[in-house]
Order: sequence, then structure tokens, then C-alpha cells
Amino acid sequence: MATHSAQWQEGMAAKKAGQLSRDNPYVVGSQQSADWLDGFTCDEPEQNVDRPEPGEG
Repeated sequence: MATHSAQWQEGMAAKKAGQLSRDNPYVVGSQQSADWLDGFTCDEPEQNVDRPEPGEG
């Protein structure tokens, strides 16, 4: 079982509380900020940006 950082947990809780991704309290580019954002977006489908989805483009 994977354990998540405190920042990841905070990001997940922030999303559930209705906050926005711009409410990330950590310094942009820091590991804490990345962990927070990872928790914030954990329930979103992963985006594929290297090629279009079938039927697109």
C-alpha cells in the first residue's frame, strides 16, 4: 500500500473542500507544490498530450 505525503493529502482535501488549483500554498517548482497538485488532481483522468485520442485531429 502506497503512503502519500502530507502535502498530497492536503491537496486532495483542498479539492474536496472546493478550492482551486491556484490555491496551492507551496512555492511553484518545489516538491511540496508538486505533491500538493498530485493530490489535488488524483481523481482526474490522466491526459495524453503526446498524441491525439482516436477520432480526434
